[in-house]
Amino acid sequence: MLRSLLMIIPVVCIAVTAQAEDSRLERLDTGDDSRMWQAVGRLDIDGRGFCTGALISPKLVLTAAHCLYDKQTGARVNHETVEFLAGWRNGRAEAYRWVKRVAIHPEYEFNNDVAAERVRNDVALLELHHPIRNTRVIPFKTDIRPRKGQRIGVVSYAKDRSEAPSLQEVCDVMGRQQGVLIMSCDVNFGSSGAPIFSFEAGEPRVVSVVSAMAEVEGKKVSLGTQLQKPLDLLYRQLDENRIVTPRTGSQSRFSSGKDRQTSAKFAKP
Repeated sequence: MLRSLLMIIPVVCIAVTAQAEDSRLERLDTGDDSRMWQAVGRLDIDGRGFCTGALISPKLVLTAAHCLYDKQTGARVNHETVEFLAGWRNGRAEAYRWVKRVAIHPEYEFNNDVAAERVRNDVALLELHHPIRNTRVIPFKTDIRPRKGQRIGVVSYAKDRSEAPSLQEVCDVMGRQQGVLIMSCDVNFGSSGAPIFSFEAGEPRVVSVVSAMAEVEGKKVSLGTQLQKPLDLLYRQLDENRIVTPRTGSQSRFSSGKDRQTSAKFAKP
């Protein structure tokens, strides 16, 4: 059965420093609360699980590559069963779109046991069948990789908050190594693919996506790719209509899951 779950990865040999206490999660239940964040949406995957994604152009959603694989079999999910629910909140979305094409980093390997290699390539772009042109859903800009110690934030759905997103406006980049960002942001199952934002440009800009949760020196952390280079590669793949099949995993076709009220099921990895 499909599980859209975060990976649990042991991280070793990464030097991190103590940071100030991070902000708590703020649930974005109302229209006023969520006004800036309507381009963050829930990705419903064949009605069997979900991830988080962010609109970065009217027709492109950024998320984690591992969201598009069946955890049990390692097979690729049929992208035609994936639906993006922009601004999903309490049973309604600002826009509903099915996925037309997917670009996954060509060096991503779902079954790779090497933490750094798996995380730094864990990124995907989803092209929607129809652009979202809605004045309430404004695509996010992306930005260069954040520096160590920079204050960042994350907006995500998760197992215990699947009906409305939550914002953690203040967390930190604790370290960078081998193309991987180590962050203090609070994530849980379902947060896979959630956008990590910088705020230094005077507006939220996506600098990474949540790939995994891990533990460093007894502290729970989140992991994500240093986004800029992988994202440039995925743009080129789509522009050249050159969708590269990743190294492992065949496509698996499930029955179409179009019931927007379906609850995701979860299990420990």
